[in-house]
Amino acid sequence: MPFTLEPSYDDNPRLQELVVGLRRYLHEELLPYERERGLTAESALDRPTLEHVWKRSRALGFYGISLPPELGGKGLSLFELCALKEELTASGAALSHSVLGDMGGPLRAGSVVKYATEYQLERYLLPVIRGERACCFSLTEDDAGSDVRRMTTTATPDGDSYVLAGRKVFSSAAPFADFAIVVARMAGNGEEAYSAFLVDLDSPGCQVLDGEVPMSGQQMEGDLVFDGCRVPAANLLGEIGQGLRIGIGRVTLNRLLHCPSLIGAARRAWDLSVAYAKNRVAFGQPLLALQAIQHKLADMATDLYAARSTVMATAARADQGMNIGVEANICKLLTAESCFRVADQAVQIHGKAGLTRGHEVEQIFRTLRMFRVVTGTSEIHKNAIAKSLV
Repeated sequence: MPFTLEPSYDDNPRLQELVVGLRRYLHEELLPYERERGLTAESALDRPTLEHVWKRSRALGFYGISLPPELGGKGLSLFELCALKEELTASGAALSHSVLGDMGGPLRAGSVVKYATEYQLERYLLPVIRGERACCFSLTEDDAGSDVRRMTTTATPDGDSYVLAGRKVFSSAAPFADFAIVVARMAGNGEEAYSAFLVDLDSPGCQVLDGEVPMSGQQMEGDLVFDGCRVPAANLLGEIGQGLRIGIGRVTLNRLLHCPSLIGAARRAWDLSVAYAKNRVAFGQPLLALQAIQHKLADMATDLYAARSTVMATAARADQGMNIGVEANICKLLTAESCFRVADQAVQIHGKAGLTRGHEVEQIFRTLRMFRVVTGTSEIHKNAIAKSLV
């Protein structure tokens, strides 16, 4: 695709119409809504505020848009979904994660629909798709991050139910979720087996605690503590032993789908940098007149183009049914590193303003730094890429 900082998809009329409509909603409705309420990326979010976005986005056709038509979506390709996700973070909207349903919504639950029974669809997943309920995904533990097989949370069969014991951390959307998709080790199983369960967060023996606030300052994570939490057998998602397939399969796709959000954030940093360089005067001329600043902007644009081109090419391969296990690792590695460089240059261009807590560029810098670790460190991705090649 040709390089423009604000991409156009003239060769795909449906996608171009969606992009234009999404930009209109973001700039004419969502950003004014946030300004009226003083919301920033670091604001504590309450359920009514989020539900307003879910319902309005659903009314406009964006909430769950990537789902198949039989589930209320428009069956977007991954290529089209990546294009929309970039636009969300490029807008600078603090609630951008709730427009398509990334945070606790359809994009978090949609990937597991194929494992769900009719009961599970009706009771749990369809209400999420309609914006009536929210869910979180709980896989990570204090000592089980990249090496998820070290998890110690267990599920013990007991009659017509399972009893969960353990603690999950870094569960995004947990503070406002109604239920969690929890992956646990099967206790008493001769072989190492992991299963996934749908767990109501108001169940006895389940406690939702405030999670650590990451360096981005976003307050959207929680810890789940299970102490004799009884889960009905009907809430087993998929079959016994499919837990890691459900969990890691979702993580692999997420590695690709995180990338356009990072690109959008870096694009926002570029936009802010250009505006600042045009208006900031130093030594009798705008910063933009200085070759050093021009070179920084050129480097930033090059990183953006490389990341976007790689991600969109990989999404297109996935849409053709090809395995993208290696490419997803390459995308995440390249995007996390290059978008962080963009943010770093943006801070440099802004000078002291870019170092000031509360400045948008400073917040983007902190957020993009996180993604050299989140959903797999850069080193883990390099290991996976090298292993696949040699």
